[in-house]
Amino acid sequence: MSITPLMPVYPRCGVRPVRGEHCHLIGEDGTRYLDFASGIAVNLLGHSNEHLIGAIQRQAAALMHVSNLYGSPQGEHLAQRLVDLTFADTVFFTNSGAEAVECAIKTARAYHQHVGNDHKFELITFRNAFHGRTMATISASNQEKMHKGFLPLLPGFKYVDFDNLEGAKAAIGPNTAGFLVEPVQGEGGIRDASPEFLEGLRALADEHDLMLVFDEVQCGVARTGTFYAYEQYGVVPDILATAKGIGGGFPIGACLATESAARGMVFGTHGSTYGGNPLAMAAGEAVLDVVANDEFLADVRAKGERLRGRLEQFIGNYPDLFDFVRGRGLMLGVRLKIEPRAFVAHLRDNHQLLTVAAGDQTVRVLPPLVIDDSHIDEFMDKLSAGAASFALEPVAP
Repeated sequence: MSITPLMPVYPRCGVRPVRGEHCHLIGEDGTRYLDFASGIAVNLLGHSNEHLIGAIQRQAAALMHVSNLYGSPQGEHLAQRLVDLTFADTVFFTNSGAEAVECAIKTARAYHQHVGNDHKFELITFRNAFHGRTMATISASNQEKMHKGFLPLLPGFKYVDFDNLEGAKAAIGPNTAGFLVEPVQGEGGIRDASPEFLEGLRALADEHDLMLVFDEVQCGVARTGTFYAYEQYGVVPDILATAKGIGGGFPIGACLATESAARGMVFGTHGSTYGGNPLAMAAGEAVLDVVANDEFLADVRAKGERLRGRLEQFIGNYPDLFDFVRGRGLMLGVRLKIEPRAFVAHLRDNHQLLTVAAGDQTVRVLPPLVIDDSHIDEFMDKLSAGAASFALEPVAP
């Protein structure tokens, strides 16, 4: 048999973690890595948070799973906390970000079709976005690398350049149901939308009775220094998809919506076997216990500013390698003047520093939100050594 037991869809590297300690990962050979990738913005409390571990252990001993045919005191409590913390009136829990976006797409369509407007099904989305890897979410993204091998795509999506309000306005037609947008593109290169763009989308949605859907799977849950990024823009969506950090490493997603936006999500329209199970809800509660307060969020903003300042000062030492720094809070991107994957691999393999490559020649810097100044110092030391040694490497012919 030539195929591997794990379906070979990932270009896995040689790092093989078996243990985590706060902001570090330890490989099976004992190598210690500074984790400024956080499972791609997932492990926001690091790898050994006692409060999160304890909550999961206690709930696992009491009740791990029960069908959604029955009442869910655990789900009701976490949903109420999210409602109290956000614009939303109602929440549907999923297992992943892709499922949360799927629910958001269905909710946006159901808003119109519930009242007989069956022709309202098309969502305007934005180039270089990443919304997931289900058939609907790859169809919502214009990235050819995700489409190849899975054609035909699902209909119902129209692509417009990111941050192009006039393009979005021109794309509105008789079939338009709403806009689907990341306030801060993650996979697309840590590109944050301009306030004018999101304000304009909100105005267009109000004018044409469309749904404004935010995908905050990567930028949400304190990552940018507010509980959700939309708060920094003063623009309130109708529907929001969230996941990644909300479970701190446990697989949870959620679709948040206003009462009006969710008018079509009635009995029998949607469901999930595992979504909202008691074990997941315990993890979500533990994460909110830590991050959903002004002091923690202010600390994320302050650490983000310190890290960003040091990066901006540092990159001037290597003008042929680095371009600029962008992002919000502890969701930062360093744009390179070359394709970034070789540099990310160099940092990982030679300097035990974990980062993530992204589009637009960008290295994502996504540390756990619980880093302190010692971790920032360690990061800068490793980055400096990595940049110096990378600059000396021979260029492949």
